[in-house]
Amino acid sequence: MTSDSPTITVRYFARLREHLNTDSECLAIGDRTTVRDVLATLVERGGRWQELDSDRPVLVAVNQAMAKTSTALTDGDEVAFFPPVTGG
Repeated sequence: MTSDSPTITVRYFARLREHLNTDSECLAIGDRTTVRDVLATLVERGGRWQELDSDRPVLVAVNQAMAKTSTALTDGDEVAFFPPVTGG
């Protein structure tokens, strides 16, 4: 992708932020990129990144609204991954 490719901001919260040792990053995306595509790209990094595709579910929000993995992304979107919140 070129330097003028569309980009998104990816944010990680709670245990994901701690486990991945980062709270955010910018990623270049292509046309017709979905949340599922971003997850696949991150998981391909291997190691601790595979937690995003483990049996411990993660939730996703796009531009601060709950979203599905089929949600299409556009330039400037913010994608947030976080673990489900449980109460006690």
